[in-house]
Amino acid sequence: MSDGTDADEPDAPDVGSEPGRGDDLEDADIHGTADATLAGYIREHDRPPAFEGSDGQPYTVSIEVEKVGDLNAPYVGYLVFPRWAETGLGVIGHVETPLLLRGRDSEEIGKQLGDLSLHRIKHLLDEAIERREEEERAP
Repeated sequence: MSDGTDADEPDAPDVGSEPGRGDDLEDADIHGTADATLAGYIREHDRPPAFEGSDGQPYTVSIEVEKVGDLNAPYVGYLVFPRWAETGLGVIGHVETPLLLRGRDSEEIGKQLGDLSLHRIKHLLDEAIERREEEERAP
C-alpha cells in the first residue's frame, strides 16, 4: 500500500469526523451470529476467514492500518487478501482494497474494519480481484 497520498486513490471516509461517516462499509448482521463479522469470526474461530475469490482461488483476509503523513487523519485502513496455493501450503500473491477509512485513531479504524460483515468482505475481495484483472489486461 502506498503512503495514502496517491492521487489515484479515492477519498476514504474519515473515521469519527461526522456521525454516520463510513456507514456505507457496513452491512447489517442478517445472520444474528457471533461470527458474521470479520472481528467476530476471528474471535470465534481463532483464525481469519477463508474465501473463494471470483477467480476460483483461495484467500484469507487481514486488516491493515498504517500511519500516513496527513496531520488531520494520520491513519488509513484497508484490507489485504493473501492468495494461498491451492494446496494451502503457502501464500503465492495477494490483492488489496483501496483505502477504506482514514482518521485520527488507529484502533477505531481497526475496529470499524473488524465490524464489516463477511458478506461485505467477500464483495470487497471480488472487487479487488476485478481491479487486478483489469490492470493485467491494460497495455
